[in-house]
Amino acid sequence: MVSAHEIHKSFGSNEVLKGITLEVKRGEVMCLIGPSGSGKSTFLRCINHLEKIDAGRLSVDGVIIGYREQHGKLYELKPSEAAKQRSGIGMVFQKFNLFPHMTALDNVISGMVRVQKIDKDTATKEGKALLERVGLADKADHYPAHLSGGQQQRVAIARSLAMKPKLMLFDEPTSALDPELVGEVLDVMKGLAQSGMTMVVVTHEMGFAREVADSLVFMDNGVVVEAGDPTDVLGNPQHERTKGFLSKVI
Repeated sequence: MVSAHEIHKSFGSNEVLKGITLEVKRGEVMCLIGPSGSGKSTFLRCINHLEKIDAGRLSVDGVIIGYREQHGKLYELKPSEAAKQRSGIGMVFQKFNLFPHMTALDNVISGMVRVQKIDKDTATKEGKALLERVGLADKADHYPAHLSGGQQQRVAIARSLAMKPKLMLFDEPTSALDPELVGEVLDVMKGLAQSGMTMVVVTHEMGFAREVADSLVFMDNGVVVEAGDPTDVLGNPQHERTKGFLSKVI
């Protein structure tokens, strides 16, 4: 589903990604862990072309993201074309990014109505089903200000699912939540994983990574230091840098 080969990305003189090569199989859950500043979130944003890569090649479901290839050369897509590509890739951020003037239901169906041009009645029916899926059937008419952080994040997940993505990206989705609200979001994510959704998750929740992930990648300083089965990486890390990081977080 995701194929990244020698991905490089710099911001000015700061090289954030130094040749990332990864593959995510269809239906796989991959967790990215590592210290702040290691490049995890930047790599995630490169997958859906929110950040443009400087070198390498990145494709989702066999299609190069953000570019078209012609005669062996890559040409960047127009913003509208890139946005169309991006609509098949759901992304959930640390901050919930809900529209404050819209109810939970209207937040969920806005993309269906405006982007996919689905009629309001059909979108409303699907939106209510998605809110039920994330455990918020009774909050459809609530505005974000009247929802807890965990509830807002679950609305954000439902909104992403409304676009029927083939891939879901999660950028530390629980890091802005109070500790007692983390579990309700992780439970929704576990349900997604069990349904076969392909997911790439940047997380500090090692219990979630151990229980749900099919593969675990430890990044530091813009490179993949260690990758493999979560049980192996967490229980028997091979690299000193991995051992040092895990000793502080487990």
